[in-house]
Amino acid sequence: MTDVAIIGASMTQFGEREGWVSDLLAEAALDCLDDTGVRAEALDHLYVSNMASGEFEGQTGVPNALAHDIGALGAYTQRVDQTSASGGAGIYAAWQSVASGASEMTLLVGGEKMTHRTTGETTDVIASLTHPHEYKHGVTLPSFAGLTARAYLDRYDAPREALAEVAVKNHHNGVDNPHAQFRKEIDRETALDSPLVADPLRLYDFCPITDGSAALLVCPVDVAREYTDTYVRVAGVAGATDTHVVHERRDPTTMDAVVKSGERAFEQAGITPDDVDVAELHDMFTILEFLQYEDLGFAEKGAAWEDTMDGVTARDGDLPVNTSGGLKSKGHPLGASGVAQGYEIYTQLAGEAGPRQVDADTGVACNVGGFGNCVTTTVFEVDG
Repeated sequence: MTDVAIIGASMTQFGEREGWVSDLLAEAALDCLDDTGVRAEALDHLYVSNMASGEFEGQTGVPNALAHDIGALGAYTQRVDQTSASGGAGIYAAWQSVASGASEMTLLVGGEKMTHRTTGETTDVIASLTHPHEYKHGVTLPSFAGLTARAYLDRYDAPREALAEVAVKNHHNGVDNPHAQFRKEIDRETALDSPLVADPLRLYDFCPITDGSAALLVCPVDVAREYTDTYVRVAGVAGATDTHVVHERRDPTTMDAVVKSGERAFEQAGITPDDVDVAELHDMFTILEFLQYEDLGFAEKGAAWEDTMDGVTARDGDLPVNTSGGLKSKGHPLGASGVAQGYEIYTQLAGEAGPRQVDADTGVACNVGGFGNCVTTTVFEVDG
């Protein structure tokens, strides 16, 4: 297979945005192309990661509309929908298109427009990804998160303050991300005193509803050298699924799809978790950061909370996690989140992260769909 490189990346402002999802997609796409000097006419493939433009806006056919809007006529277009893991699945699809030799220049754009709908309406759209038998009983992802968090805290004798520390850390990182939805510090007391949502999780344990888009430009490594000396290689990428009915899982505190996708991505890249310098994890809820951190092999089961409290996952720690601010502070426009994770790792490895820069040559992004129903894990490396 062909070695695959990312030669450009962009991210729009996340938050409450005007316009349609198509406007956000075009903004990120054009910024990414401008960043590299690649013309839209040079694109062979154009992928759009998007979960629910039809449900949120009544707008379908967004990849074709984007090709028209940016002048990429003639390119093959495809929408990638893997619920809240659509962005990571888009990275997988873009990688496949280049690694297989089918495309020499592929643009991936992820985006979602959500804030114009009420919280109840948005929650209902997201809840539709659950199994129909669970959905008809009113089960939502926040309720799964609360049950899992309670099981984790009880099993591993973890203090409630450990979950609050995830929110504090990620808000601290988000202050230095100019694209983040929330650029403000919070303290542990604020997180612990916020309104209860799904016991033991409170308001600051949850990510916000967000509009936004992000893009990555992907090509073979030998083509990348024609455009730039600063590119990042996709060293490994893999996806996996778990039971769709959450209560059928062997262990609610283990996400088997994270375990399997991580193992496969690490094997493809020829590395171990010990080789990773920076990670972007899908913290839609604070408890998910602990689960992914352990299931990817960064710590033993039940030890993620200790690493967090000890500062291991802080920006100046041994393994910085969510230097972007994570979904918690940066925001979570469903189809864009996995692509934005790739943007952050690319920016860190390219040495372009500004005040949030860490020392990193190898990074990992883990994008989770639903409550671990589907997962894509990607390993990025600085070439050479």
